Amino acid sequence: MQNQSIAASVDLAGVMAHCGGSPVGAVELLVGAIASSPAAPEPYAALASLWTDRRSDVEGSLAEDRSLNAVLAQAYFLFLDGDMDDAVMALGSVTGVRPDVAWGSAPWFGDARFLGTVSAAALAEACLRVLDHGHDLNTGDMRERFEPWFRALDVVSERDPVPESLAAMARLPRACGRYELSFALCDRADSVDRVMWTAVARAVTWRVMGDLDQAAAAFERALLLDPANWSLYLDLADVRAEQGDFAAAVILVEQGLEHEPREVTLRAAGAAYRARLTGSSDELRALIALAPELANTSYRNLLIDYACAGPKLPRRLVAKARRVRRN
Repeated sequence: MQNQSIAASVDLAGVMAHCGGSPVGAVELLVGAIASSPAAPEPYAALASLWTDRRSDVEGSLAEDRSLNAVLAQAYFLFLDGDMDDAVMALGSVTGVRPDVAWGSAPWFGDARFLGTVSAAALAEACLRVLDHGHDLNTGDMRERFEPWFRALDVVSERDPVPESLAAMARLPRACGRYELSFALCDRADSVDRVMWTAVARAVTWRVMGDLDQAAAAFERALLLDPANWSLYLDLADVRAEQGDFAAAVILVEQGLEHEPREVTLRAAGAAYRARLTGSSDELRALIALAPELANTSYRNLLIDYACAGPKLPRRLVAKARRVRRN
């Protein structure tokens, strides 16, 4: 039935484009057919004919259209024009909005011309766009949908092993629970050059897997590569706090503040970890004052939870901090 539906959509699109005078409507119909079956070749063939026969009409209508349908069509048209980098970034944007559709099973996405030309930097950016909307990708169904992406990562990272790009690529398989592929991309990057971003990618993957010792060791390697990076001190401090070593967390935050003394996240973390370690009311008050400036509410709430567990803190002050957490 699905094949019949796709054939009917393709036939109707042909009528709309050539007899009904509506190439834009034809594109929308064909994109709808792709959404129902991204691997079916017929809608792409029809789109290619439209791009050849009615390019100016289609191009003009899509120029200002940022809808999902328009961006998906543009991704394929960019591929037809040989612009593989913009094509994959457009597909990444579509996939980020609707990861429940296996857009990567499109025939062009696995085409040798695409895999042999698209740059590592563009594929890495596409992976980041996939992750932009924060969807849960760590399920069996999602891993199956993203298999074409995993194959593209493997092929492109081998052909164009730019360490920073591979480190960014590693975020997608990690989000999908494909930790071995995330580490493999880091290994490939390290075989070219050891950079801070690869060490961070390893650290975050270990942390997601729950191995805090390995995560801490990887963040320490990242700091050796970029010792002036304040955010790495905070990352490592957070891991130490998660391990229950608040004394080490305080020291690391203080080291970060030497490089960026006005950074609000560092200041808030320092106040939280000192309050947890010493039971200082002044530090908890400092955290309460800084809390509204923290954009990441989940992290803010975690810091408040740590601080409120400090020894012998006044109940009223703890209650005030928890009200900030609720709000």
